[in-house]
Amino acid sequence: MTYRQAMIIGLFQAIAVIPGVSRSASTIVGGLLLGLKRRTIVEFSFLLAVPTMAAATGYDLLKNAAQFSLDQVQFLAVGFVTSFVVALLSIKFLLKFIQTHTFIAFGVYRIALAALWVSFLL
Repeated sequence: MTYRQAMIIGLFQAIAVIPGVSRSASTIVGGLLLGLKRRTIVEFSFLLAVPTMAAATGYDLLKNAAQFSLDQVQFLAVGFVTSFVVALLSIKFLLKFIQTHTFIAFGVYRIALAALWVSFLL
């Protein structure tokens, strides 16, 4: 992947500021439009998520640090480790899944869910 491709994918990621647009889906679509392999773009999409989630989590912890007791910090640590392990397993599963499947079902699901949501709002 070139720096130019990474920049374009970053621009696709910016589309996710629109409510209801998936950040990972926008980066994956951007990568696919650039002709990247599915595995490459999925890995890159996950890597793009790390600084965003780390910054949001760090900010939230700093903002609410005074509200945590020592017991709650232990629960937070257990939750962090559990989330990390589940995330690694999920990524491993998804990387195997995309080798034999496309993203069409995910796209149809997102469009159908959005249509259903809009129909309830009207």
